This record gives sequence, C-alpha cells and structure tokens, in this order.
Amino acid sequence: MTKARIRTILRWVLGLFYGLAGVIHLTAPRPILMIIPPWVPWPETVVALTGVAELLGAAGLVQPFDARVRQWAGWGLALYAICVFPANINHFAMDMQKPDHGFGLGYHVPRMFAQPLLVWLALWVSSAIEWPWRPAKGSTGRS
Repeated sequence: MTKARIRTILRWVLGLFYGLAGVIHLTAPRPILMIIPPWVPWPETVVALTGVAELLGAAGLVQPFDARVRQWAGWGLALYAICVFPANINHFAMDMQKPDHGFGLGYHVPRMFAQPLLVWLALWVSSAIEWPWRPAKGSTGRS
C-alpha cells in the first residue's frame, strides 16, 4: 500500500473520529462537562464550541476539493488536540482520586500518549507536514 493511500485512509478515519466526537459534544455534553477543569470559563459554551470545531475540522479534513483547506483543518485539529489536553489531564487526576480509580491507568496512560500522536496525525494526514518521511535535503528520496 502506498503512503498516499495510507494517508487518505487515515485522513478519513480521523475525520470520522472527529465528526463523531463533535456530534457527541453537541448532543450529549454531560460527560465532557464533567472533565473540564474548574478554571475554564463558561464550560457549556466551550463544549459546544469544541463540538463545532471538531465538526468543521472533520469536514475540512475529508473534503476532496482543496488541499489548502485540508491543511488548515489539520492545523486546526492539531491545535484543538493541544487545547483539550488539560481536560484529559483533569479527567486522569479525577479518576485516580476515586476509590475504584474510575477508568484506571489502562485507559488514561495510553490516552496521554495518544494525544501527541493525534496532533501529529492531524498534521500528517492533512499533508500539512511530511515528517518523518520527507527525504533529506539534496536527496531524491530514491534508494
């Protein structure tokens, strides 16, 4: 399978993931509201806006007409993943304080490692970056 084909498949997978997440943010916000750090103002509005951001990012990522729109969507979703990281950390801390540890380390530790991967994936599948597969300067990329 070619890199282009893998990128397209993963772009659609990520687009579907963010599209579903956006729908959940808008239609069933309660669980998301519970993990928002207390210092975030207007949590209901923030959750609604993040749902809209996810839907717009997903639509931009999967649209076939404009590569620049896909790249901007990739940058937007990467920034989104960075911005929601405090909520993931808060969720981790809240769960670990529970007597049963909530979802536990088996859920939260991989989720913590997955966040930077989501940032990179949004950028790579949108062709905003090529790393780590870009050929070295002066190289044709052929062996």
